Amino acid sequence: MTKGLQSIEFEKSPYLVSSASVAGKKEGEGPLGKMFDMVEKEDLFGENTWEEAESTMQKEACLLAMGKAHVQAGDVRYLFGGDLLRQGVATSMGVAELGIPLFGLFGACSTSGEALALASMSVAAGYGDYMLAVTSSHFGSAEKEFRFPLGYANQRPLSAQWTVTGSGAFLVGNRRSHVRITGVTVGKIVDFGLKDSQNMGACMAPAACDTIIRNLVDLERTAEDYDRIVTGDLGYVGQSILFDLMRGKGYDIKKNHMDCGMTIFDQMSQDTHAGGSGCGCAATTLSAYILPKLIRGEWKRVLFVPTGALMSTVSYNEGSSVPGIAHGIVLEHC
Repeated sequence: MTKGLQSIEFEKSPYLVSSASVAGKKEGEGPLGKMFDMVEKEDLFGENTWEEAESTMQKEACLLAMGKAHVQAGDVRYLFGGDLLRQGVATSMGVAELGIPLFGLFGACSTSGEALALASMSVAAGYGDYMLAVTSSHFGSAEKEFRFPLGYANQRPLSAQWTVTGSGAFLVGNRRSHVRITGVTVGKIVDFGLKDSQNMGACMAPAACDTIIRNLVDLERTAEDYDRIVTGDLGYVGQSILFDLMRGKGYDIKKNHMDCGMTIFDQMSQDTHAGGSGCGCAATTLSAYILPKLIRGEWKRVLFVPTGALMSTVSYNEGSSVPGIAHGIVLEHC
């Protein structure tokens, strides 16, 4: 049933049946390295280009997630997937051979939340027993598309974040598991007029603030009703801004906030500046780190809020601002 202005609370909650995470070499060397299902020592994943490597990550993540649940591709009604590349080619080329009907999505780094929201809504509506949600990003392909070729060796400002090489896939269905998706809060575009693509945390923080507050208001909850409020990739700069914005609205989430971009890398030893980013950041962290805590019952309820900076190479080169969006997914232990 709809709740408030932007949220849905499911009368019959779908389950997050299984998930899988595939990560690159640098991610495997970070704090979550041993938690990923698959870590590749070579970021090309045996392919010839960064883009082909990203497609391979998506395919492997989907196969792993389905394999854990002993589900075949033919059992999955729809696949909701996206990435950061032009026309979503990493997704369309990565999952093509699975033969699952596809909805290609773009929500920048918030795409994992968008995919999970649509997958859970589809299961709850009775449109299929299983849905797949998958996202990915790759440092090489993202840098080439949005910033500079890797060989350029440009100097990165301290506010910049490191695009995660990784993919996360999630099987959502009506088969009982230890994690339910009990609600979603669909975000809206929030634009504070910022234009610095090397400071995405600042661009995305206002959208995260808007969605978190809307979730609390729509579902009549307080921040303390969640064991963790998890943002996707605000990083160290964006987290500080989020705290300030939340306090300005009368909310304090400092005690139970977590950011995937601050969790996936070791800031001191891995030289990732403000933290991680990319579609794969929130998705792999959710699969490898957050869901196991929910499955074990260490956390009972989590608000997962992946964040995205909605820019393109065209909009950036034409001097447009970088608006943000964030989607909230309520995950509960059961």
